[in-house]
Parts: sequence; structure tokens; C-alpha cells
Amino acid sequence: MSTAPRTARGTRTRGKLLQAAETVFASVGYHDASIVKITEEADVGLGTFYLYFSGKQEIFDEVVEDLNRRVRHAMTEAAREAGNRLQAERAGFRAFFRFTAEHPALYRIVRQAEFVSPGALRMHYTRIVNGYIEGLKHAQAEGEVRPMDPTVAAWALMGIGELIGMRWVLWEEETPGPGKAPRPDVPEEVFEEMMQFIERALAPEPGPRTEGTANE
Repeated sequence: MSTAPRTARGTRTRGKLLQAAETVFASVGYHDASIVKITEEADVGLGTFYLYFSGKQEIFDEVVEDLNRRVRHAMTEAAREAGNRLQAERAGFRAFFRFTAEHPALYRIVRQAEFVSPGALRMHYTRIVNGYIEGLKHAQAEGEVRPMDPTVAAWALMGIGELIGMRWVLWEEETPGPGKAPRPDVPEEVFEEMMQFIERALAPEPGPRTEGTANE
């Protein structure tokens, strides 16, 4: 079990190790990564690593949890000011794609977790979906989306975002670096097509027509 730092300096060192591990796992993969590579990337001594983590598996799980926490925070903050659920969907997806463009390690590391740490993989998706379910339940109660099974809808919506981001962000060849353009966001026309699909699927059902309005 990882050890929580007792000082601000320790917190910074632990953060450097997590960032270094994210870089190493994303670039060379879990099996070719090593604690030596991680500490070299973080520019800390090998012994320092063991003050905070017991080994490679533990820091991998922590990296998955850290990425999960950061992407959920980005999506939640973006959607906070939305006036209704459909607006929140737009804001949340934009934030997710922006995060993916800035942190492609999210995809690479989470996909490694399928084989390296299935528990971390399940944690990642379940935490995102649980928040989604609560948001959809609230939106249903407010009449902002149609009646539906919020669990099925949450998994379906997450799958849409996951694959659109993989196709139009992760698979693009240009990557950040000297002399290279930043990794692109999802093209606007793709984003709009996706959102039209989602908005039609979630749109509340029209209310019953009242008497006297048929010919108005």
C-alpha cells in the first residue's frame, strides 16, 4: 500500500514519481517499464521510490487512479455551468476530448490495465459511469431527458466518447514535441455529428398535446 507523504516536499516528490510513471508506462508499456526508468524520469533516487510505493504494480494502479480523478474533475468542472443536461453533455465531452488531446496516456495506460491490472480498469470505468448515472437520474427527474435505463445509457454514452476520442485524437499521427503541432482535438464537424446523435437519443419526449392547440 502506498504511503502518504508527511511534508509538502514529500507530496511534490510523490507527484513527480506519478508523472514520471505516467510518461514511462505510456511510452514503453508496463512490461518494459522499470522502477529505474521511472526514478530516472522523475530525477529522484531509486531508494526514494520505496518511500512512497511498494513496486511497479502499485504505482501503475496509482497512475490509473490519478488519471481517472483528473479526467472526471475536468468533465465535472466543464459541465458545472451548463443550463441543462444536453448542454452538460456538450461541455463534458469537449472537456474529455481536450483532456485526451493533452494526456494521450489516458488511453494507452487504461488499455494496458486490461491485462496488467483488471481491477484498476474496472475502477476507472465504474467511477466515470457512476457519476454519469446520477447525472442522468437527476436529468430524468427534471424532465430534461427522456425516460430510459440510466445505467445502460451511461455505458453507451461513455463508449461513444471513448471510441470517438480514440479515432480522432489518439490515432492522429502528429504528437506534441519540438517542431510538431499539438495533438488535435476532435474536428468540429465530427463533434457536431456525435452530439446530434446523442441529443436525439436523450431528448425528452414531447408532452401531451393540449386541447385547442392542434390547429394553432
